[in-house]
Amino acid sequence: MHDQDQHLSVAQWSVMESLWESGSLTGREATEAMEKKTGWNRSTTLTLLRRMEEKGLIGSSTKSGVKTYFPLLHREEAALKETESLLERVYDGSISLLVSAMTQKRALSQKEIDQLYALLDGLEEKAP
Repeated sequence: MHDQDQHLSVAQWSVMESLWESGSLTGREATEAMEKKTGWNRSTTLTLLRRMEEKGLIGSSTKSGVKTYFPLLHREEAALKETESLLERVYDGSISLLVSAMTQKRALSQKEIDQLYALLDGLEEKAP
């Protein structure tokens, strides 16, 4: 991606979700998917695809006159950037404040609690 600090807009995230799910989409498939998902018309979707390609978020190839788009940004990388941005902007970099805020509004399942304990145990073992 050209701009390493760039974050996905809601519209870009919608397109990326479709591309991550399918691996690649032709222009026609992308416009149909976005029309179903968001109600966008063909022109809106194609404009967004072009701009995302210019920004290096997605790539494309043309075979037999059919343009196919594919993600250049991995879901995990995008999710990590969004999480880091949220953590810095809203919680001043504090993971414990983030977890506290999330658990005040939403109860954790026993499985999630067990996963958090396992994560913390693993971090403790790695600590100097």
